This record gives sequence, C-alpha cells and structure tokens, in this order.
Amino acid sequence: MKKFFAEFFGTFWLVLGGCGSAVLAAAFPDVGIGLLGVSLAFGLTVLTMAFAIGHISGCHLNPAVSVGLWAGGRFPAGQLVPYIIAQVLGGVVAGAVLYVIASGKAGFDVTAGFASNGFGAHSPGGYSLSAALVCEVVMTAMFLIVILGSTDERAPQGLAPIAIGLCLTLIHLISIPVTNTSVNPARSTGVAIFAGGWALQQLWLFWVAPIIGAVLGALGYRFIGAKE
Repeated sequence: MKKFFAEFFGTFWLVLGGCGSAVLAAAFPDVGIGLLGVSLAFGLTVLTMAFAIGHISGCHLNPAVSVGLWAGGRFPAGQLVPYIIAQVLGGVVAGAVLYVIASGKAGFDVTAGFASNGFGAHSPGGYSLSAALVCEVVMTAMFLIVILGSTDERAPQGLAPIAIGLCLTLIHLISIPVTNTSVNPARSTGVAIFAGGWALQQLWLFWVAPIIGAVLGALGYRFIGAKE
C-alpha cells in the first residue's frame, strides 16, 4: 500500500506542479514563465519526486511508464492495475485542487483548455491528429529509453532522477506546441475531466499513443541494452 500511496502523491505533485504552472503562471502579466518555464516545471516535479519516493515505489507517476517498465522486464504485471489506479487518482485530485485555485480568479474559464492535451483545432500550434500521434509515440518511447538506461545497474548511480527530469523537460520543449505535451495518461486525465467537452473527446489519443510509445521504447532498450 505504501507504494500505491507514493504513486498517488507523486502523480498529484506532477499534475499540480506541471499543469499548475501552465494554468496559473505561464502567461501571468509581465512575468509569465512561458513555454520554457512550464517545461522546467514538469521536469522538476519528476526530479524532486524521484528523489523523494523513488526508493519507495520507483516513482513511475505515469501509467505509460509503468506499462513500459513491465514491457522492459523491470516491473511485475500484477502491480500494473493498482499503480495505474493510484496514478490516475493522484492526477484527478491534483486537477481538482488546481481547479479550486484557478477558479478563485475573476474571469476564469475552464473551457479554455485548463492545460488539456489536444490535436487539430485544440493543438496549441494547430497540429493534426497524425502529427500528434507520432509526436506522443516518439516522445514517450525516448522517455522510456532514458528511464531504463539511467536506472540500469551499469549506469552511474544516483544520477537517474536528474537525467529523467531533464528528459521530461526536453520533451516538453519539443512538443508543447504540438499537443501541449502529454506522454502521461494520468496527467491528461487529471485536467481533461474538469475541462470536459473536447478535452474528454480527444483524451483517448493521450492514453493510446503514450502506451504504444512506452512499449516501443522499452523493447528498443531491451535490444540495445542487453548484456553481452
């Protein structure tokens, strides 16, 4: 149970910190943190939680990562469902807290997006469904390769949280214009539930693409990282 609670709190922090920075601070008058700030916020949530709970649950914070670690031979299938439930619940509770905070400002409009992920008319840069699909698959695949590589017993010890956090930052720098960056179904679900409408209608992509990408990345690392 401690592992599941750790995943709950870790995913809560990721969604509150990452999506919170996008909703509350990205375009704040005169001192908005912008795309770079939001990217760093997501990376910092993972980096800080990796040090805080990595020794308890492995700090997945992401259903796609859990599936990818299973595909990579690093995680038991029997724990997938409870991990994913804990992660999604953490994301939804974070979305609720963020909604309460954001709605305290006059003129707040949750239907404007609420940091939701989207494609087509709801992509920040107007990117198509196919572009969003490819982007999310490739970004998640690379994320898994970095996760599996940096946590390999042959890798330098103690530095994995830094590599993983910086990788997530880079992923956001690349893909925020395309999909607002998911690579994490729990992150997408946590805010889409409150945004409703198109965000829920397009949510399927941000489950399917990250999971496919995670499996591909895990299989790729199993090939290149196999011991001689």
